[in-house]
Amino acid sequence: MKTALITGASSGIGRATAVALAGAGFQLILTGRRRERLEQLAQQLAPVPVHLLTFDVRDRAAVEAALAELPAAFEHVEVLINNAGNAHGLSPIQEGDPADWDAMLDGNVKGLLYVSRTVLPRMGQGGFIVNIGSIAGHEAYANGNVYCASKAAVAMLTRTMRLDLLPRGIRVAEVAPGMVETEFSEVRFKGDTQKAANVYKGVEPLQAQDIAELIQFIVTRPPHVQIAEVIIFPAAQAAAATVRRDA
Repeated sequence: MKTALITGASSGIGRATAVALAGAGFQLILTGRRRERLEQLAQQLAPVPVHLLTFDVRDRAAVEAALAELPAAFEHVEVLINNAGNAHGLSPIQEGDPADWDAMLDGNVKGLLYVSRTVLPRMGQGGFIVNIGSIAGHEAYANGNVYCASKAAVAMLTRTMRLDLLPRGIRVAEVAPGMVETEFSEVRFKGDTQKAANVYKGVEPLQAQDIAELIQFIVTRPPHVQIAEVIIFPAAQAAAATVRRDA
């Protein structure tokens, strides 16, 4: 049974991806900060073998310590899903909160690097890494500044990782969603549920399951197939800031 490691598995795209990959025959290493949610997910996935790790991807020492103690049955990782990340605030650059900038750069960029660097020695020939980016990493939009920059870094890291890991036969892909209805907007607006709801008002957004099904498809392609980059929108979206809203 192949092993997939998913960061940020306690909610949203990470949680949905765990369900999808369990259904595709993977055993899972699920990581996140909320242990209780991970335990609930593991119970839901039974009897699929699941190993839980609780850490913040921004904490390099915690990442390295947790992954150093994987049980033998889980120590060889075939698939890594770098899903953990965040958006904080939606302000013009001159009004941005440096604490929000740190959270986004540390989580979206450094966290991806810390986890990948620690997992790669455990990944043999033919492994697969999927980095969850965003349309924000391909198109700028007003007030997106640091979030857009962090996801642009994910896009470029994906491309350079694919080059660096080619000799090892490790495939690397980016999935860059547009509007997906998860806890994303609640986090961005610091718990303001009304602002979060307005993001999706008049729109049928993508759901986490839509992204999870795409990830499952990508990592189950035959060994000679490399899906490198996918931008996925809901039908009502045509670009980062171009959305059709019904009355």
